[in-house]
Amino acid sequence: MLEIRENRERGESIMIATTAKILKNVYLGKNVTVEDYVIIGAPPAGKKEGELKTIIGDDSVIRSHTVIYAGNTIGKNFQTGNHTSIREENTIGDNVSIGTKSVVEFKTLIKDNVRIHSQAFIPEYTQLHEGCWIGPNVVITNAPYPRSVRAKDFLEGVVVERDARIGANSTILPGVRVGANTLVGAGSVVTRDVPKGKVVAGNPAKILKDVSTLKYPDGSTAYGEES
Repeated sequence: MLEIRENRERGESIMIATTAKILKNVYLGKNVTVEDYVIIGAPPAGKKEGELKTIIGDDSVIRSHTVIYAGNTIGKNFQTGNHTSIREENTIGDNVSIGTKSVVEFKTLIKDNVRIHSQAFIPEYTQLHEGCWIGPNVVITNAPYPRSVRAKDFLEGVVVERDARIGANSTILPGVRVGANTLVGAGSVVTRDVPKGKVVAGNPAKILKDVSTLKYPDGSTAYGEES
């Protein structure tokens, strides 16, 4: 059941389920909805409850069973699907959507208008720039030497540039830069940088054509050069 909680000093209200858990040092903007069994402000290992400040902007919807750790700064019009996990100390912009059962690890940068679909994995040090689109079951990686003795010393974050689109079930290898306005075909394994405005697909992914040449069945252009 949702209940209305008012912030009388600011004349605002939020809707929080009675089963939700809002921990210390969490700041919710106006018109935020928090559904059943959500946890916001969970302290990461080595931190006490309330030690890290957590901010979620106006008009956001946090759907049931989502867990948002402490230390996140999240903009307005944010929304999650069910069972979403967002680890600590991320910076997330306005109008961002993170789908059901997706996982965002710590210290990522997610800019405005990013769409992450269901069951995607976004590891630490990833950068997702304005308007990029991450399809369902996409896996971004950051460890060139997983499970090695010094694996964490050599983590390399992936950068997905403005308006890039990554198709379902694709894998992006550590340190790769996916250029602006690109399209990565479904099921691809991207092992090297993708130039701006290109379509790539396959394992390993190879350049097929320019995004600007893609057309709908009626012959009209699907994407502009800077769409």
